[in-house]
Amino acid sequence: MFTDLPVELLREHRTAVQEPADLDAFWSERLAEARALAEPPEATEVDTGLTAIRTWDVRFSGWDGQRIAGWLRAPAGATGPLPAIVEYVGYGGGRGSALDNLAFAAAGYAHLMMDTRGQGSGWSGGVTPDSGGTGPEVPGVMTRGIDDPAQYYYTRFFTDAVLAVDAVRALPGVDGSRVGVTGGSQGGAGALAAGALAEDVRAVAARVPFLCDIPRSMTITDARPFHELVDYLAVHRDRVDHVLGVLARIDGAVLASRITAPLQISAALMDAIVPPSGPFAAFNAAPSTRKEILVHPYNGHEGGGPEDVAAALRLFAAELGR
Repeated sequence: MFTDLPVELLREHRTAVQEPADLDAFWSERLAEARALAEPPEATEVDTGLTAIRTWDVRFSGWDGQRIAGWLRAPAGATGPLPAIVEYVGYGGGRGSALDNLAFAAAGYAHLMMDTRGQGSGWSGGVTPDSGGTGPEVPGVMTRGIDDPAQYYYTRFFTDAVLAVDAVRALPGVDGSRVGVTGGSQGGAGALAAGALAEDVRAVAARVPFLCDIPRSMTITDARPFHELVDYLAVHRDRVDHVLGVLARIDGAVLASRITAPLQISAALMDAIVPPSGPFAAFNAAPSTRKEILVHPYNGHEGGGPEDVAAALRLFAAELGR
C-alpha cells in the first residue's frame, strides 16, 4: 500500500525540522578533529580471480582517526587517472565480498566501497569495528551514543563518509577533481551527508535515502530502524527534546540544503522502511540547480533496483566523464 502522502503533496513537502544555529560550526569542528588525526590511506591489491577488474583492500582514517576498511575496484589496464565514485552501504551491511558490487568499476570508474563501522553482519559482511558512543541504547545503532551529538553513531558514520572522499582522492590512479558519491538507504544518507559536507563532490546519487525528515518518518512507520528511536523515547520520556536536537544535526533534509552538486534521489511510494516524504524533503531542500527525483509508485524499499543504478551511471557519465 502507499505509505505516505499523495505524490502531488510529496512534490511540495518540506521538513519541519529546524536547522540548528551552530550546524556548520558543529560539522566543521567534527571534520577538523578527524582530519587532524588522519593518516594516509593504505591499499593492498588482492587476487580475486577477475581479469577485467583490479581490487585493493583499503584502510583509511575516519572518525577519531579510527581505521575504516573498504574495497577499491578499478578496470584492469586503465591508463591515466580515473574519476572516482565512493559508495556507502545500507543498514546492517558492510563492504561485502571482494567480488560484490562490480558495476561502477565495470563502467570505467575507480570505485571505493566503504565498510560501515560496527555493522557488516546483517546481510553483507564487514570488518570495521565501532569504537565510541556510550550510554543506554536500543539494540541497533540508531540510539548509540545519542547522549552526546559529537559521539552519536551517525555523527561518526558521516565523518567516515566525508573522510572516505578525502581518502579516495589520495589513492594512486584517481583523479581527485572528479569524485561522485552514491548509496542506498543508509548508504543514501551517507551520500547526502558527503555531498553536503565534503569539498567539491561533483555528483550525488542517493537511492531511497534513510535519515531524512526524521521526526515525521519515525511517527508514520512502525518499521525498524526508525522504530528504534520510538522504542528509546518510549522509555526515556524526558529525553525527547534532546534526542530530536541531536537528530537535527544529521537529518538529510537539513544537510541537503548544503548540496549544490548535481543531485539524483529516488523514492518509492510503497516504502514502509523509508517513507517517501523523507527523500522528497531532502530533494526539495537541496539548492542544486541540476537535480532529479526518480519516483517508483509500486515499489517498496528496494526502490528502482537496477534502474536506480542505471540512472546513477548516467548521472556520473554526464558529470564525471569516463
